[in-house]
Amino acid sequence: MHVKGLTTILPVEDLGSAAHVFETLLGVAPTFIDGDRWAQFDFDGRRIALAGTDRTSDRAGLMLKVDDLDAAKAAIAAAGLTASEVEEGPHELRITAEGPGGWPLVLYTPKPS
Repeated sequence: MHVKGLTTILPVEDLGSAAHVFETLLGVAPTFIDGDRWAQFDFDGRRIALAGTDRTSDRAGLMLKVDDLDAAKAAIAAAGLTASEVEEGPHELRITAEGPGGWPLVLYTPKPS
């Protein structure tokens, strides 16, 4: 499995308000907003995602961008975790596992064009 990126996911109830707070604090506009579902901020080589209505958990977690979901699922199993079946989001295919401490670990790949 090759990891192409790592993103912290923060669940929020009001995506618009939360996006405003992070835009003010980070000094950068969101690089991506999808209605009340999702927002991303890229700054200084890092990414933070705000999960509004499109979230796998109400707990903060990690999201790993991978090039092969089958290899990711095998790596999750090798680590002693159990992955969900592949879910299709509006922009990605993803699997989710419960990480150490009970937080969500989401592995995804963009949908093919």
